[in-house]
Amino acid sequence: MLPPSRWQNECRTANRRLLTSGTSLERERLLTLFFRQVSAVFRKDFKTEIRTKERISAMCFFAFLVLLVFNFAFKPDSDTIRSAAPGIFWIAVTFAGFMGLTRSFVSERENDCLTGLLLSPADRGAIYLGKMLANLCAMLFLEALILPLMVVFLNIAVWEHLPRLLPGLLLGTLGFAAVGTLFAAMSIRTRLSEALLPMLTLPVLVPALLAAVESFRAVLAGDSLSDISAWINIGGAFALLFVAACVLLFEYVIEE
Repeated sequence: MLPPSRWQNECRTANRRLLTSGTSLERERLLTLFFRQVSAVFRKDFKTEIRTKERISAMCFFAFLVLLVFNFAFKPDSDTIRSAAPGIFWIAVTFAGFMGLTRSFVSERENDCLTGLLLSPADRGAIYLGKMLANLCAMLFLEALILPLMVVFLNIAVWEHLPRLLPGLLLGTLGFAAVGTLFAAMSIRTRLSEALLPMLTLPVLVPALLAAVESFRAVLAGDSLSDISAWINIGGAFALLFVAACVLLFEYVIEE
């Protein structure tokens, strides 16, 4: 019998050969199987978080503290706080998101769950996408809580601008989750994974965070979607590029 790693490599090679040279029915079956694997990993992480609430509670509490501190640092309903509000929002989201990203793989490391997941016949790209979507949902839930808190603590008019805020928020969060999930998997085997993850991720995230903050600021200033289309295009290009790149790179990162 072949060792698990060699057997998995031969299966992945055969699947790639079918995708490039197989019939349309074979390619359709492979894609259906791939998305079923993505769904299985996503549902596993989602149900685990619903039962424990360990990750999302820590993220929300940290974000609450960040907003509380800035509430005392700035005078509400001033030009300064309106200018700083986008940066405050993404500071809370970014560092609370790092806590959640680290925990998403720390829980897998316990009792060698990550090893069992890697020994399963699931494609590495499907494992990455499933975990990335779970992280994305956790961060979107966090943002849905932060926005009302900004209204309470910082007296920022968010609801009237919400339809124009959503594209920048969604693309920025998608880019953050895509890059963060890959680097969380890379740093999980190190002793200082909590400290290493921000150092690895933040330099890569500069274009996505810049586009998200500037689009947020422009919307609060009253600009239309057409006025902020350049920032949205940057955020969308970043998200699509890194989702595709991370799906391909995850296989090599997780094996190290």
